[in-house]
Amino acid sequence: MTLKPGKLPVKAMILAAGRGERMRPLTDVTPKPLLLVQGKPLMQWPIEALARAGFPDVVINTDWLGDKIENYFSSVFAIKANNGVLNKLLNKEHSKIVYSHEGRDFGGALETAGGIARALPLLCPSQDEEVRDQAFWVLAGDVFSPDFEFSQAAVNRFMASGKLAHLWLVPNPMHNPGGDFGLALNAGERVGLALNLPKDDPQPRYTYSTIGLYRRAFFEPPLSSIPFGNPLGVKAPLAPLLRAAMDNQAVSAEIYTGAWTDVGTPERLAQLNHTPE
Repeated sequence: MTLKPGKLPVKAMILAAGRGERMRPLTDVTPKPLLLVQGKPLMQWPIEALARAGFPDVVINTDWLGDKIENYFSSVFAIKANNGVLNKLLNKEHSKIVYSHEGRDFGGALETAGGIARALPLLCPSQDEEVRDQAFWVLAGDVFSPDFEFSQAAVNRFMASGKLAHLWLVPNPMHNPGGDFGLALNAGERVGLALNLPKDDPQPRYTYSTIGLYRRAFFEPPLSSIPFGNPLGVKAPLAPLLRAAMDNQAVSAEIYTGAWTDVGTPERLAQLNHTPE
């Protein structure tokens, strides 16, 4: 029996294929998602948050030192309760993880859109036309956002919206003062249209947090020409697809004001791990 749109399990993809050049020499022997932030590997924070919110099925793409990521998290990653004892209550406190090894398959990372397209068979196994609406989370494994709430309510709002993608935007950090995308909000509303603003547009821009919800159809024609599963390993960035979809009013967004750090330099990592005297 074919599952109807919105009835399929919502999975998540964590992007972890980057080399982390700006983090060298730390990333010469340790992949950036495994660098410790406040006592845990950076990528463990969203894995735990997803599982506790009811989204335990995770796909991780890898390239640089990808075997170390798989060796650490394996295929089932158990989450420890606050008392340090493995929480096996109803077998819910764990993540089921599968990997898309871009480096192993193609000799290098496929960039964001190419990597997601490659992972689509893992995220959305069915190609049935009735489930083109299948949705999934996408987030970067090198962003620290410990308080972000991955919620079913957000998924439900997104599915009801008819949009192809929904983004969480953040106030511009010092390293990205110009921002990425605009946002059109009506008075009293929290969700609006994401805008692909011209460079000379005076409207404010915000930074894409890397956290978003996407439909499978976002990575299919007419928006994307990469075949399902990206069998040839086409490299493709995500931003041009997002901008094209925004021009068609197919992307929604909202502002997230919680703690958020793009852990892109050793200095930012050190700030997160700094303990005041």
